[in-house]
Amino acid sequence: MATLGKNEIKIAYYPRAVRGRIIWGGLVPLDKVWVTGAHSATSIEFNQDIIIENNIIAAGKYAFFTIPSREEWTIIINKNWRQHLTDRYDEKEDVLRVKVVPEVEVKSQERLRYVIEKKSEKDGEIVLTWEKLEVSLPFKVN
Repeated sequence: MATLGKNEIKIAYYPRAVRGRIIWGGLVPLDKVWVTGAHSATSIEFNQDIIIENNIIAAGKYAFFTIPSREEWTIIINKNWRQHLTDRYDEKEDVLRVKVVPEVEVKSQERLRYVIEKKSEKDGEIVLTWEKLEVSLPFKVN
């Protein structure tokens, strides 16, 4: 959880561990929608609108999915945050899809971790780190 200005941003997820396994293209299939955690869909919630790549996302609670690929990831914000895995995922309920480039060969992270980094009172980043990979999603608040 983090607060930027008066906007409280919360991420709820079930962390997974590497435990010596192959993660990307192994435990987590490439080029398929992933809950970006374990069990239930990861959720993101904010009490005021946020802006991602000039798109206004209304205050509320959403599912946070990704489609990991070798060269780039697709980050998805979806209306249906109450999902087990991707059983009921429906692309028609996507509020936003954004492409990002993962940073590889970062410091090893055993357990999946989300951090909301505050860059200023109006700018932040959602950072996901796991194994030796990091993905960042910049956002703004009003």
